[in-house]
Amino acid sequence: MTPGSPTEPIRRRRSTARHAAVLVGGAVFVMWAVATLTFFAIRLIPGDPAQAILGGPGSQASQEALDLVREEYGLDQPLVVQYLAMLGRLLTGDLGSSYALRVPVADLLAAQVGGTLLLAVLSLALAWVLALGLALWSTGRGRIAAAVGEGVELTAAALPHFWLAGVLIAVFSSGLGWLPPVATGTPAGLVLPVVTLAVPLAGFLAQVMRESLLDALEQPFVVSARARGESTAGVRLRHTIRHAALPGISLSGWALGWLLSGAVVVETIFAMPGLGRTLLQAVTLRDIPVVVGVVLFVALVYVVMTVVTDLVARVADPRLRQEGAR
Repeated sequence: MTPGSPTEPIRRRRSTARHAAVLVGGAVFVMWAVATLTFFAIRLIPGDPAQAILGGPGSQASQEALDLVREEYGLDQPLVVQYLAMLGRLLTGDLGSSYALRVPVADLLAAQVGGTLLLAVLSLALAWVLALGLALWSTGRGRIAAAVGEGVELTAAALPHFWLAGVLIAVFSSGLGWLPPVATGTPAGLVLPVVTLAVPLAGFLAQVMRESLLDALEQPFVVSARARGESTAGVRLRHTIRHAALPGISLSGWALGWLLSGAVVVETIFAMPGLGRTLLQAVTLRDIPVVVGVVLFVALVYVVMTVVTDLVARVADPRLRQEGAR
């Protein structure tokens, strides 16, 4: 079927509708799978949720009080019944109440999400800048630059968050005294946490971008641009940089979810309020509604970002639209 035929708009709309249906179906499945795995995984942790509700193991609650709490929260029901009840509440948008804090989980998430999202977004932006800069610098400059760039990428991608955070604190806080070792609520207090999250992600993104950039440099449109007298910088900025960015765009949804997961470690090390510390405390206390709520929120952000980045990639790369219309 040739482009411009009368049936082409209909074919594109059908393709878009099919693509949207696949995305929505995948999103629903991911949310269900995350809720299910989280519910059963938290049950494997030793301890009694009823004790968490009554203040933890040190509360010395009586057996009668434990039995009343189990009955009130449905903890005396079979596990399958508790699971189905949880799914029913989630379908109505009810995340329940925290066992330990006795506040609605939705309110708790609303109070903590701002700091975590700010940390994740700033880290993603910095990772993008570092990755794109490293990919542009290490390509087209000879074997030595390529080897150095590849080594930097592999090293950065392999750095554990807790190790990198310790090194940054030792150098820039304890040694030089330039930055605070913990979050202070100021821009300076965000620098070390953002760098800790951004550097490993930048190493991974740079590997993908560099391969895409090397492939773009061999394409006919680059040869044509050079034949027209375009400078090397002009070729990179006007032609190849978009192709280098496409894999990063496609991976940004996964990257943001990965950053939110990494916030558990970073927020704990730097004493930052946020979803990461909230999740860690909830797991320790077996606060099941909070654990499920936080994990579902992270999954929702991942799903939404995946859909958005997929749409952005289809806009930026006409080849994806053409493949979908076939």
